[in-house]
Amino acid sequence: MNKILFFIAFLLSAFHAIAREESEKERAVVYEINIRTEINTTSRIYLNNGLKEADELNANVVLLHLNTYGGTVVDADSMRSAILYNPIPVCVFIDNNAASAGALIAIACKKIYMRRGANIGAATVVDGGSGEAMPDKYQSYMRSIIRSTAESHGKDTIVVGKDTIYRWVRDPLIAEAMVDERVYIPNVVDSGKVLTFTAQEALKFGFCDGIAENTNEVITQYLGHNNYELIEYKPTFYDNLKGFLTNPAFQAVLIMIIIAGIYFELQTPGIGFPSIAAIVAAFLYFTPLYIDGFVQYWEIIVFFIGIILILLEIFVFPGFGISGILGIVFIGAGMFFALIDNDYFTFEQVRMPDISRSVLTVFSGILMGLIIILWLSSRIGEKGMFRKIALTADLSDSESADRGIRGLVGKSGKAMTVLRPSGKIIIDNEVYDAVSNQGFIDAGATVTVVKFENMQLYVE
Repeated sequence: MNKILFFIAFLLSAFHAIAREESEKERAVVYEINIRTEINTTSRIYLNNGLKEADELNANVVLLHLNTYGGTVVDADSMRSAILYNPIPVCVFIDNNAASAGALIAIACKKIYMRRGANIGAATVVDGGSGEAMPDKYQSYMRSIIRSTAESHGKDTIVVGKDTIYRWVRDPLIAEAMVDERVYIPNVVDSGKVLTFTAQEALKFGFCDGIAENTNEVITQYLGHNNYELIEYKPTFYDNLKGFLTNPAFQAVLIMIIIAGIYFELQTPGIGFPSIAAIVAAFLYFTPLYIDGFVQYWEIIVFFIGIILILLEIFVFPGFGISGILGIVFIGAGMFFALIDNDYFTFEQVRMPDISRSVLTVFSGILMGLIIILWLSSRIGEKGMFRKIALTADLSDSESADRGIRGLVGKSGKAMTVLRPSGKIIIDNEVYDAVSNQGFIDAGATVTVVKFENMQLYVE
């Protein structure tokens, strides 16, 4: 009897083990990525890392939990491309808003689910500062990518009697109406208004596949996974740091610091704060891009060749000539190519938005650098914020002082500091600011004043 009971217990235990194993096999893995902020570099990093991790976990579906008023078109375009070509289907739950760039990302998803009271649309490209609509060339690109995104979902085949009707899953014209107020669709949107759908309207016109109150309802009611494991992407500190460092606005600031740092270092004796600032800015500029695989060795080499050419212009070929011009070109080219994902000199995979963003970032940085150079230069002096590194000899604009300084032409003295090209000299136990007329001059070398122009002594 005991043997029979033991055998029955063994069979039941084996049955439960098999049942548990089968249940675990049937359990779906749902991977959730939360995007509840502005669409920018950081949110793009979240999505890309999340999609990669979902693929490694063999997730059944990726659920994008979205609530955003929009953001940059370049990042939104990159995110929608990642969604469209992801091997695991990506669905989106619009918690409240999918406006502007958020609408583009939502339309790229295989399925769209919305909370009651949520909205999708208003994808017109606007200026980040004023909020005004951008010129038509920007709207044209947005119209094109939102149409192609809607078209990527194809058409449904509907048989009505003997007739076969092909209908877009997501109507490209409706998607375009979210960008262009000139689009008129009877019973959908009047001409002169940019289209924005409520949840019910989106459901009616094919831009929503279901209305739910939370992600659990989406997963169980619409995706059909009653037995599931929900894994949420957890952003790391490095994700946020990298997002900040690769933000185009911050990259432009780094470029500004690099340009201004190089200029002021060449105007002051010794190695000081400007060179340290430029080195740190260059490190912060290139390192995150190198880790992400954007920067290759040749782009960094091009950047440093530009610096070497500028140094040659200052120390070997005085004046502003071909070496200085090439140096600026090489520095700008190195920073530009670092921002686009090219394979050495192959640019087939580079998209126009990436090129536009790179040009705008580098140009803005260089322009801000020139502005900061002019602004700080006007404040360097005895009362300026850089008075400790400034050349502050008193060259008064009075006639007597002017005659006294001009009288130094032809006199000899010694270099008090290294002139590269600016520095200080001593003549008759008086200290003067001076500029080397040719190359650089070591401290202690004998110098002769050769001319006086623009209230400045030039020595050789």
